[in-house]
Amino acid sequence: MTVGFWLSDRAWAAIEPLLPKNQPGARRVDDRRVISGIIHVLRIGCRWEDCPAAYGPSTTIYNRFNRWSHRGLWGRIFATLAAQAELPDELSIDSTAVRAHRSAHGGKGGRKFRPSGARVGGQPPKSTP
Repeated sequence: MTVGFWLSDRAWAAIEPLLPKNQPGARRVDDRRVISGIIHVLRIGCRWEDCPAAYGPSTTIYNRFNRWSHRGLWGRIFATLAAQAELPDELSIDSTAVRAHRSAHGGKGGRKFRPSGARVGGQPPKSTP
């Protein structure tokens, strides 16, 4: 358990009673490990399939996040944890988000310098009034 983010014992004690029990289907993977993997992916911002193997199979991590999102479980967990937390004396919230497509590192091809209309003399205008 040395890679990435792992839930503390205190956080796990608060979250564990809120998780669904006795679900039908295959035997469940360790919930604490999977939730730690979900938080790791959300904090780092990597793709689900790039999640370290220490957290378990990436498909399990994604499917658990997706299923619990549709059931509203994350909202209930957050509300419970927020109700138990003490408010700090000072609080700052930053909602800045910068998103870019993974291929957005380069620009368009073509000429890097385009002369303005004032510099190009003697050419007819590109549009007519």
